[in-house]
Amino acid sequence: MTVRVDRSFEVSAPPERVWEFIADPENRARAISVVQRYTADDPEGRRVTWHVELPIPLVRRTVAVETEDVTRRPPEYVKFVGKSKVLEVTGEHEIVEIDGGTRLENHFVVDGKLPGVEKFFKRNLDDEIRNLHRALERELDGQSGA
Repeated sequence: MTVRVDRSFEVSAPPERVWEFIADPENRARAISVVQRYTADDPEGRRVTWHVELPIPLVRRTVAVETEDVTRRPPEYVKFVGKSKVLEVTGEHEIVEIDGGTRLENHFVVDGKLPGVEKFFKRNLDDEIRNLHRALERELDGQSGA
């Protein structure tokens, strides 16, 4: 079973500022609650390994998910893929300029390789997108006060 989620949210910031945040794979990793830690794997900043803890019965240890940005079109679009023994994930973030700010359109596909993975993400992807939204808002608030 594959889980697909398409969600968007709006922020009161120009697209360039949203791009600065969303194009950084470390920012995306920090926003995900099940990522316990992450490591940047290359100097170009396109690959990050997520060390994920999933609260499902068949996964009793942290899982390394190797992620890589496969497409970048500054300042409007980034797509990443992540692969592990437990799951594969594809994430796409599209930045759309709107009156008064920016809409960030998010598309995720998760393919689980063990029972329970899809169910977990089906229940929790909306929360993870809210976490991403909050992380972006915190970043924007911090930049505006600098």
